[in-house]
Amino acid sequence: MAKNDLGIDLGTANFIVYQQGKGIVLDEPSVVAIETKGNKILAIGSEAKEMFGKTPEDKVIAVKPMRDGVIADYTIISEVLKYFMRKLNKGAFFKCNMVIGIPTKTTSVEQWAVYDAALKAGARRVHIVLEPIAAAIGIGLDVMKPVGNMIVDIGGGTTDIAVISLGGIVVGDSIKLAGNTLDEAIVKGIRRTFGLIIGESTAEEIKVKVGKIYPDVEDLELEIRGRDAVTGLPRTEIVNSADVYKMMKPVMENIISRIKLVLEKTPPELSADIIEHGIVLTGGGALLRGVDKTIEDELGVPSRVAEEPLLCVAQGTGKLLEDEELLKHVAVAYEV
Repeated sequence: MAKNDLGIDLGTANFIVYQQGKGIVLDEPSVVAIETKGNKILAIGSEAKEMFGKTPEDKVIAVKPMRDGVIADYTIISEVLKYFMRKLNKGAFFKCNMVIGIPTKTTSVEQWAVYDAALKAGARRVHIVLEPIAAAIGIGLDVMKPVGNMIVDIGGGTTDIAVISLGGIVVGDSIKLAGNTLDEAIVKGIRRTFGLIIGESTAEEIKVKVGKIYPDVEDLELEIRGRDAVTGLPRTEIVNSADVYKMMKPVMENIISRIKLVLEKTPPELSADIIEHGIVLTGGGALLRGVDKTIEDELGVPSRVAEEPLLCVAQGTGKLLEDEELLKHVAVAYEV
């Protein structure tokens, strides 16, 4: 493949792009700021995220074009892909091949939407790969071996759970319980516990800075600002990890119950491999303090967090750009 070819993780939380020969070249929040009149894109990524929830709606709207791991607005995604292509070629437009990671349970219609958006952006050839397989390749696992590897990819919109062997997913699930669900649980929990109304960005900050999923992990504190639910006036509060643990625990219990269901459906020979090699956690949710210990305690299966868990899918798509033979085996096949 050509040196300009791109491997892309179109995440609900982050857009991450791998450029052949260069590695990870772009890692931006999945937010797009659009001019209300004329639908012109004004900003993408960090700049657009700063506008989220703060823009005058009659002039600018900040939107998240990926929702629950699926394209919510494929016209915007097509423009985003064009933006990547121009930005990475210093303003000039170029045709390139793309390998794009998508969640396990996306329908053929949703796969087509991704494929079509990439073609409209000017891609020469587009290959669609399921995210758990891309993540496994990204962390260096040999997915073509007759060995069971279990990946749990906790993203922004979806958690993908997959047992991989011989280049495919033997048993898998994709659930709409992930980072965004944890943020929503924190928003509700802060209102219930402190009578304080906060936004998504503050909830995410709480999760990242003081959140924990395991009771024995160190407690931290964070001062937060929000709006008093009764008076409507601004107010500050101190939130600690123990509070956040209680808010996030029910969501995590649901995720673990779905991991358990996948393990129960796994053939015994592959189960033996998983006990030996353990569950590998990828995605932003893997960075939550104590998530590996909680899964290990609840399921009795060794669990570990991958190195650079946020980048695993993008790195996997990048490795596939270098290995066309492997790409042929693992790319999603459907009629075009």
